[in-house]
Amino acid sequence: MIRKKPFVLSTHGSLLDYKKDHQPAASHFPYKLYDVLTFRTTARRADAVVVASQMEYEEALEFGIHKNKLHIIPDGIEGSGPPVDRSSRQGTPLNLLFAGPMTRFRRLELLLRAARKLTLPFRVTLVATNNVVTTGGSTEYLAELKKLVKTLGIEDRVEFLGSPSPVDMKNCYANADLFINPSTYETSGKTLLEAGASGLPLISTPVGLANEIVTSGENGFIVPADPDMICDRILQLSNPDTRKKFGNHIRTKVLNEFGWNSVMDRYMELYGSLK
Repeated sequence: MIRKKPFVLSTHGSLLDYKKDHQPAASHFPYKLYDVLTFRTTARRADAVVVASQMEYEEALEFGIHKNKLHIIPDGIEGSGPPVDRSSRQGTPLNLLFAGPMTRFRRLELLLRAARKLTLPFRVTLVATNNVVTTGGSTEYLAELKKLVKTLGIEDRVEFLGSPSPVDMKNCYANADLFINPSTYETSGKTLLEAGASGLPLISTPVGLANEIVTSGENGFIVPADPDMICDRILQLSNPDTRKKFGNHIRTKVLNEFGWNSVMDRYMELYGSLK
């Protein structure tokens, strides 16, 4: 008798992205048709379905996948190399970093308005990891952000970067003091992991992996979509010693729980349970 091999399906993102990105409801039909004709059938055949975060888990349930098939195994991150030494940054303006797709979901206006309220020297670096030109609505959103920067009178303290190379990203993390993520929606969050692995405390809305990475008051803060609250948390982390303590905690957590060794152990455990 031929023994059936385990069939494990990984979603690699949201199963309901078309509903969450605020497209007109009329445009949802092709996605729903595809799900009915193909993906739902595939998901039913799978012995296990892997999602990367609690948010993806909840969306998979809404999609119709039975909870007994669902397993949360996060995306992995390479954790080699020594921690970043930021001691030379003492006495320089506080550098607030965001990196990710520059879309309206990211609500970067909240970060800009929070920064404007700060009572200490600062800089803001906004890194677009997507192609702004080819991503629908991103060009217009970038123009709106630049206009807001002028309105707030902080043009000389905000830098926009696009199409970063791996070296560019490494330098951005090394030159930053805090990572700010004011997104309205995210299922996972690669840049959150990268920032945490580099020892950057996170200030994030409760989206994607932020809920699994951040322990408020220990390695960062989970905040509402409120510039005043974001500003307050930034000020709480304005002390270099506090940032270093938070940064050490978040680096340890990310490397222990999201490093590739840990992730692969969880996959091996899952496959072993299906034999």
